[in-house]
Amino acid sequence: MGVVIGVTLLGATGCGRLLGLGGGTASSAGASTPASARSARSGAAPSGAVPSVTVPASSAPVVAGTHPAPSGNATSEATAGKGSGASGLVLAGKVVGLDPGHNGGNFTHLAYIDHQIWNGREWEDCNTTGTSTDGGYTEALFNFRVASYLRADLLADGASVVMTRTSDSGVGPCVDERAAIINHAHANVGIAIHADGAAPGGRGFAILVPVADGPNDQVISSSLAFAGDVRTAMLTGTPMPVSNYDGVDGVQPRDDLAGLNLAQVPMALIEVGNMRNATDAALETSPTFQQEVAKALCAAIVAFLT
Repeated sequence: MGVVIGVTLLGATGCGRLLGLGGGTASSAGASTPASARSARSGAAPSGAVPSVTVPASSAPVVAGTHPAPSGNATSEATAGKGSGASGLVLAGKVVGLDPGHNGGNFTHLAYIDHQIWNGREWEDCNTTGTSTDGGYTEALFNFRVASYLRADLLADGASVVMTRTSDSGVGPCVDERAAIINHAHANVGIAIHADGAAPGGRGFAILVPVADGPNDQVISSSLAFAGDVRTAMLTGTPMPVSNYDGVDGVQPRDDLAGLNLAQVPMALIEVGNMRNATDAALETSPTFQQEVAKALCAAIVAFLT
């Protein structure tokens, strides 16, 4: 990652080590994570993960049945980390899926993003516009900037990265497509990055985890373990507190989100803060805070995968 903290070069030791989240340490999702969840780390992701992945871009959505949406709507990217496979890179050989929620062009293609997809239990919107701060800073942009910082950090630690979108000017992809992109990449872990739009009095981050739907049964306990690592890293590495309105100690199971429940790899979704809360919004619009979140999520990924 090329940033010096004290005398430690981030890229030399892995971002997780900087937050005291080295592999094998216990983490918490409110209470101690069950031993069964911790033991589920190894082998939880589908077999076949490789240092470099080629993921075909999904088809461009057809808006109003006739016109293709703008480019960048449903692209995916997998890039081998610099020196991937070389000794000393803590994430060499690992594949990480990043899902920056929503997209900047969704606002102009509401008919498309409102069409219904199956999330494993019920029908839901293909996608949404996301929320924004009172000043108009969009969640889609926040999500994409954090994901871009995180991608750079992961590559520096040797990981391969697949992103469900690679710009903030496209439309979609639908939430079921996002899960499919990460599944197809055989990611070792995936993280969806969001910010909430709740009542102004609510503050803090919440981590959403999948529930068992049959095809994803094998990754429920490992997803919970990963959520514990994310929670610990966010509390250690950022000034954002645990949510005072969503979940229990910041962790909330959800059965209504395709991006979570159609994933067949360990997966969590983080609502980094409440964009309608003035204190949270001031943080979320800060590039410094965005980079802190990225480093915290990188630390959680390192802790989970090593």
